Amino acid sequence: MKQYKTVPVLGILLLLFAPFIYAQHTEKFEPLSLEEIWKAAEMNNRQLKLSGLNLQQSKIEILEAKDRLLPEFSLGGDAKLNSKFLIYDNGLFSSPQDVPVKGYGYGVGYNLNFNLYNGGKDKRNIDMKKEEETRKQYEVDLQKHSVKYNAAVAYFDLYKFLHFYDFLHTEIEAERKQLRLIESLHKNGTVLKSDVLRTSMILSQLELSLSDVRKKIEIAKQRLNILMGREYDAELVIKYQHIVELNAITDGDYNDYLDIAFNNSPAYKMVNSDIKWSELNVKQMKATLLPKVSLYSNYNYNYPQISFYPYSNHLWGFGQTGIKLQYSIDNLYKSKHIIAHAQVGSSQANEKAQIKKDEISLQVKEAYLQQQQALESVETAEKNIIRTTETVRVIRSSYLNQESLLTDLLDAENALLEAKFNLTTARTNVKITHIRLLAIVGIL
Repeated sequence: MKQYKTVPVLGILLLLFAPFIYAQHTEKFEPLSLEEIWKAAEMNNRQLKLSGLNLQQSKIEILEAKDRLLPEFSLGGDAKLNSKFLIYDNGLFSSPQDVPVKGYGYGVGYNLNFNLYNGGKDKRNIDMKKEEETRKQYEVDLQKHSVKYNAAVAYFDLYKFLHFYDFLHTEIEAERKQLRLIESLHKNGTVLKSDVLRTSMILSQLELSLSDVRKKIEIAKQRLNILMGREYDAELVIKYQHIVELNAITDGDYNDYLDIAFNNSPAYKMVNSDIKWSELNVKQMKATLLPKVSLYSNYNYNYPQISFYPYSNHLWGFGQTGIKLQYSIDNLYKSKHIIAHAQVGSSQANEKAQIKKDEISLQVKEAYLQQQQALESVETAEKNIIRTTETVRVIRSSYLNQESLLTDLLDAENALLEAKFNLTTARTNVKITHIRLLAIVGIL
């Protein structure tokens, strides 16, 4: 008999210590704030890492462009077998003169070429690469704002669903107590069997909703982990018990945000960078009409000497140093369409900048109005909470006094639960719309 009694005792002990064990397990995971999630995303997000590599690549391209300013210098040598050296004094069909030379030869020397002027193409190419680097930096900034906004959306989704979970869990517990009360009243003949069945059905619907919210919580956690560059199934806890602060987010009007956007928006800076690059490209194409001047020098040792008369079977050296001028006549007619192409590209860049300006104006307006609407929704939701809470209290009291129907009570309880959902959603929407506005204007 003692063996059988130990099993219930162990079960009771496990139940008593289970919360403690669970608490010890969860203590290992510090809850993260939104700012901490942003920092983790900036350090480990894969999209940001890719943008950083693109920026690094553009920096290297600038160094490559600068390398082209350095002189071209090469060393060379050769070894060869010589045929007979025949000189046809009286024509090809006459008997040639056989000049005695060695049957082998070799040569060694250097060649130097330094560009003095080519219409400024090399230096302008550096400026174009620098402008490309600047644009890549704006792309990194834009990607950073996008990642932070997406992280905020996922964070507040998780925040919202965790609150929904608490609301539903509390409502389920309350509904179970209410079901036990109604079952007791039914046994006493105070209420009908239909009230018991209807309450049981509502309880089942709440449990199904709780299961759905639990799945959404897992999805939101996985999305946040991916945005932070972590394993998708890594444990994640956030500080959701604190109410969303709504302070200091109503400052400034639409025109203030618009001015900030035109000064800070990475998307707007990108199109302005495209304008600068296209203007440099037009100058680059026009530079093909200008001459090219270069300094050259070469010197070679050869054996045997068979390049100049009198010929000799001795080692000889010869070199040249001078300035070379080249002018491509064909560019006078070939470059016409190339320049026209570049000018059209410059006009396109200007038009795209105007289009982007209009898009940003509309985006700022939309985000600003959404923020105002979210603030109004919070006020409405807070008033609905007060009204529905009082309604539930009154109808529950009247139901217990058999002065109202169970349907009225269940409808009122459902309305209160929905009001709690709406208030939490409205509060998170205020934050999300404000963060979206900051991301659009470029100060997130």
